Order: sequence, then C-alpha cells, then structure tokens
Amino acid sequence: MAEEKKDARSGKAPRKESQPLIIAKTPAEEQRLKLERLMRNPDKPAPIPERPKDWNPRAPPEFVRDVMGSSAGAGSGEFHVYRHLRRREYQRQDFLERISDKQKLDEDYIAKVKENQEAAVERTAKRRKKREKLKQKKLMAKQAKMESQKEGSEESSSSSASEAEERDDDAEVPSFIMGKRSALASFMVDDKLLRLMWSDVQILTWTFEKLYVFLHWSVDKIIW
Repeated sequence: MAEEKKDARSGKAPRKESQPLIIAKTPAEEQRLKLERLMRNPDKPAPIPERPKDWNPRAPPEFVRDVMGSSAGAGSGEFHVYRHLRRREYQRQDFLERISDKQKLDEDYIAKVKENQEAAVERTAKRRKKREKLKQKKLMAKQAKMESQKEGSEESSSSSASEAEERDDDAEVPSFIMGKRSALASFMVDDKLLRLMWSDVQILTWTFEKLYVFLHWSVDKIIW
C-alpha cells in the first residue's frame, strides 16, 4: 500500500503484476500462450515487421582518391584492398545475374499468360461458332416443319374442298348404279366384320377348351 502511494506521488505507473512462468511443451500450447499475451492488452498495437529490402550493390564512387601511380610500390595493405574490391565485384555480378534471371522468368510468365489467354479466346470462339450452328440448324428445322405443316393444311383444305364439291355433285345428280355400288361395298364390309368376329369366337372357344383340359388334368393329378 505504501509502495502504491509512493508511485502515485512520484507520477510513475504502477508496477505490473508478475506472471507465473509457463514453459510450453507443444507448439499448440506456445501459440495459445502468445495469443493470451496479446489479448491481455487488446488496445496495444501489434508490431508488424517490415519486408526486408533487396540487397543492392554499392554505387561506384564519383571520384577515386586513392589512385596509385605506375612508379609507386605496393604496400602491405594493398592486397587487402584488392581482396575487398574483388569481393564487391563478385557480389555485383551475382546481383546482376539474379536480376537477369528474374526478368527472364517474368517475361516467360507474361508470355505464358498471353498464350493461355489467346488459347482461351480461341476455344470460346469455336464453342460460340458451334452453338450458333446448332441454333441455326434448329431454326431451319423449325421453319421447315412449319412450312410442311402449312402445306399439309393447304392440301387438306384443298382435298376437303374437292371432296365437298364431289359430294355436292353426287347429291345433285343421283345415280342408281352408284347406289348399288355403295350397298355392295357396305355388304362386303359387314361380311369382313362377321368373319373377324367368327375367328375371334373360334379362338376363344379353343382357349376355353384347352383351359378346361388343363384344369381337369391338374385336379386328377392332385387327387391321385
């Protein structure tokens, strides 16, 4: 209590309570502990690391100050200067090679995407053309069917008109011979119907006889 009053008087923030040390045994438990630590103070912004920048070689100097003449002798430190210069040159060459490889891969990717788009457009055009052909064939078949129905209706109307005219002519000019023919045709039709009915009766009779024989035989079989 005295420590809290002293902190309040001095203007310092109160000390945080010490948390028990928990050692995570599994990755899931470690992730849970991290989430709990973050959710203790949700208003605190979470640190998001920035993306590391790509390495670039150092730019060449605008003015070279340590220039050696042809008559000057090499000192003991010149080999180390040469070694550092050689290392930087190798790094620069590696950087340029990586950049060229990346550009090549980007160009190949762009070319592949363009090729795929052209192939997709070509396939779409072929399918559209095929659908249009099928639609045209259906339309032509429908038109042909309508024309045939129209022609059939015209023919039926003309035939019905001609039959009506023939009937009118027959009604206007009766003939005894035509009457005989019609009566004879009706008699022939009745004769055919009678023959068909008689054949049906014979078939039914024969069927009933067979059924009777089969039933009689089965009854005898069951009895014996």
